[in-house]
Amino acid sequence: MKLEAIGIGKQLPDKSWLFRSIDLSIRQGEIVGLQGASGSGKSTLCRILAGMDSPTEGEVRINGHLLPKRGYHPVQLVYQHPEHAVNPRWKVGAILNEGWQPDDELLDALHIDRSWFNRWPSELSGGQLQRICIARSLSPHTSYLLADEMTTMLDAITQAQIWKTALQIAERRKMGMLVVSHDRALLHKVCDRVIDFHAWTV
Repeated sequence: MKLEAIGIGKQLPDKSWLFRSIDLSIRQGEIVGLQGASGSGKSTLCRILAGMDSPTEGEVRINGHLLPKRGYHPVQLVYQHPEHAVNPRWKVGAILNEGWQPDDELLDALHIDRSWFNRWPSELSGGQLQRICIARSLSPHTSYLLADEMTTMLDAITQAQIWKTALQIAERRKMGMLVVSHDRALLHKVCDRVIDFHAWTV
């Protein structure tokens, strides 16, 4: 049981290659770190793994099958900037419950105040909105979580709370994770192994 990128490459509009020949495998329950320079294509790779962008070459498979086109997607992506991941015309409660309804245990673990639910996204701080996006991504149907600089914008205490919760859920559910971060100390603390993205850039 694994998430696989097989020979993945992404070509830019000017015909240059952002990256090529990426072979990446994340086993169920495995926490893999990914480090690399800004602009090297890490976020693009995450979007491809989550089925939100198409590779120029190669394919992504989950448990031997191509990514699903319909229904709840088993690979969820949490961006660094949560304002880019929500509909500004939806209230926070509708955003949170879009794919599933998180239980009180998860909401409490992420310190989510229920009073936020009747607010618009613009009425929350970046940190508050990111907690909503993280809770939304942690459905029982999520097999793999892609954390793209997920806690970079948050204070140290909040980062610790969120990583504790995410890692506990990953261990309990045997959920695989790809952790993208510039923070090498974080990667080596939470990940089973760390990959240098530079090897794939061209």
